Amino acid sequence: MHSTDIAHARTPEPATGDRRRWFALAIVMTAAFMDLVDVTIVNIAVPSIQRDEGATFSQIQWITAGYALAFAAGLVTGGRLGDIHGRKRVFLVGIGGFTVASALCGLAVNPEMLVASRILQGAMAALMVPQVLSIVHATFPAHERGKVFGLFGAIVGLGAVSGPLLGALLTEGNLFGLEWRPIFLINLPVGVAALVLGSRFITESKAPRALKLDLPGVALVTLALLMLLYPLTRGRELGWPVWGYASMAGALVVFAVLVAYERAKGARDGSPLIELSLFRVKSFAAGIAVQTVFGVGLGVFFLVWTLYMQIGLGWSALRAGLTGVPFSVAVSVAAGMSVQQLVPRFGRKVLQAGALVMAAGVLIYLAEAERYGLGITSWQMALPLVVMGAGMGLIVAPLTDAVLSEVPREHAGSASGLINTVQQMGHALGLGLVSVVFFGVIDERLAPAEVGPAFVDGFTHALGWVAAVLGAIFLLMFALPKRPAQHVEGAADAEEAPAAGEKEPELVP
Repeated sequence: MHSTDIAHARTPEPATGDRRRWFALAIVMTAAFMDLVDVTIVNIAVPSIQRDEGATFSQIQWITAGYALAFAAGLVTGGRLGDIHGRKRVFLVGIGGFTVASALCGLAVNPEMLVASRILQGAMAALMVPQVLSIVHATFPAHERGKVFGLFGAIVGLGAVSGPLLGALLTEGNLFGLEWRPIFLINLPVGVAALVLGSRFITESKAPRALKLDLPGVALVTLALLMLLYPLTRGRELGWPVWGYASMAGALVVFAVLVAYERAKGARDGSPLIELSLFRVKSFAAGIAVQTVFGVGLGVFFLVWTLYMQIGLGWSALRAGLTGVPFSVAVSVAAGMSVQQLVPRFGRKVLQAGALVMAAGVLIYLAEAERYGLGITSWQMALPLVVMGAGMGLIVAPLTDAVLSEVPREHAGSASGLINTVQQMGHALGLGLVSVVFFGVIDERLAPAEVGPAFVDGFTHALGWVAAVLGAIFLLMFALPKRPAQHVEGAADAEEAPAAGEKEPELVP
């Protein structure tokens, strides 16, 4: 059927009677959960890895930032590969590769091998993760997606709580004398199960037109991200050389070349890596900006928080993990409430309230850290962490829904790849900025008695930056639509009726 034949037809929604879609949802959510846990589980084990492997602070940053870099650099490509070759197929390749990379991380013999394996793990996650939202978008009808994104928000919270706790238990437990290694090896049985069940229950879907992979676009986006993030991560260690500033400035030029090239490619054969037409959708463009800045704030906070508790305050991994439980529970509860009850009634105001609430939690934490110093207890941290978690929950679930709500299903893979890319790019930027906002205020050589007070000072300094980032997010959110499309009367019909030239993804049993 030609596009002109369907210009005024209603798009057939995915079938609501097929129970397999809920099994498929459970499997892709498990993959998203693995990725989320893998980020937080490593943070909690960082001091143990540093101690056991003799890793430098730079290598520690690379164990976290290397994953984020590879993830960010590959996500747009991963989303596009799913559109071209089938989201189920690329998802299964990604989860298989992620499982292998997890095994290599667990068997690493030195910090260099661990960093290399983490980069491979990030690259495989970049194939796996964009397919999650694409499969949801192509499998569930519009009226069910709010519920699904609410579940997604709860999974985000569960990943946040499980990662530190699981990491703490596995690290402290020292299973079979393997010390920190089980934090990676635990992915093996989960990955194998997801691979077997995914091949059976996930329905294949792909873009309706025969798209081609835009290799020059892949090269340009990867080069731009590396030119921006590599100097940020290594800059402090190398004494902020001139070439680092030149590289970061050059990255902006490469981004400009990328945009010009993608525009020309789209006009020439309609198969660009980045679908620039998406940025004409106001909710998508504004949401992308919010996601990027939000990623920066989270990237700074979580690594600095772990270093503060375990190295600065000298707490065990288990105590640090348990201290984070109120935060994660608050994220889960608020995420479920925001999508199901609050956003349908109050729209954008819920997300803005989330940014202000989270900022208030950060400022309470900053005041308490300064007041109690090294004597602070887990109980004293509970209040600011609950407030921060509630704020994050109000943002994290409905934001994805708001960004994707007006995107045509044809571009679901490209759009979800971009959402994840900018969040990870922000996260990697945040991890790079840890060199500036945390280590930048800590002396290189500290006597043992000076470590605690120096890390407390670094932590409070970093919290000031995080609060400023959340203020910027509040302002950016004014550009979001007042209500996500599906909560506006008649929007479901509008979403179901494609614009001329758009087609529905082919669903292949």
